[in-house]
Amino acid sequence: MTGSWPTVSVVIPTCDRAEVLPRALDSVLAQTRPPLEIVVVDDGSSDGTPTLLRRAYPGVRLLRQRNRGVSSARNRGIRAARGDWIALLDSDDEWLPHKLERQLALLAQRPGIRLCHGEEIWIRDGRRVNPGRRHAKSGGHIFDRCLELCVISPSAALIHRTLLQEVGTFDESLPACEDYDLWLRICAREPVAFVREPVIRKFGGHPDQLSRRFWGMDRFRVRALEKLLRSGVLSPQQQRQTIRTLQRRAEILARGAARRGRRDQAARWLALRARWNLRQDGV
Repeated sequence: MTGSWPTVSVVIPTCDRAEVLPRALDSVLAQTRPPLEIVVVDDGSSDGTPTLLRRAYPGVRLLRQRNRGVSSARNRGIRAARGDWIALLDSDDEWLPHKLERQLALLAQRPGIRLCHGEEIWIRDGRRVNPGRRHAKSGGHIFDRCLELCVISPSAALIHRTLLQEVGTFDESLPACEDYDLWLRICAREPVAFVREPVIRKFGGHPDQLSRRFWGMDRFRVRALEKLLRSGVLSPQQQRQTIRTLQRRAEILARGAARRGRRDQAARWLALRARWNLRQDGV
């Protein structure tokens, strides 16, 4: 990050969120360190989102596609982005005014770091809530923490484009937990920077959240873990940690399937757990 000031492209995927999208856009426009551009990818909205953007936000780059999901929309925006850095923002969240300024200042002090996130303010059903201890954010080498849950919010992430070129973008085959998958791929390789003050407001509790649309989210985490184990990038210690996490999640899924009377499903999850138990012996 030497020479000219780094350029930032903001990528906002959206689908039928014309009611809240202006809040996200206004928070980008209010940044103390303005980005190079704002790229909104409309993932098949039917609520007048394109009309809203053309009327009220003519400076925004609008890309439209048929509905393919949030990963496809993010990836399209990333491919179109012109900046050195990609800043993600979900259309139902908002940035605090100093978000980009604080992150870029920290990155200037940490040459070589290619992913930065920050502290969050959580809003659920219109009220501020305090995240549990297990959701605590941090920087450095955080691979082990990424195994347990998604500890980086996309809306807080600032990523250098070279990092995405190396590890790949969001896995469009995953209906959910696509961010969990990406952070694991990144954090298995290198450390991250962390701004210790809040940089975003993260809103939850609305009915179209992915966590409400899909049951058994551990199904998708197990897929991400299996893919990571086959990638060949893990150290022996990371391999062992990942296998243990996969086995725990497979066992949870098996118990859940058994409670619902789905014996075949339970047997498949237990068989998967056993297969990785055998592989762990060889690590």
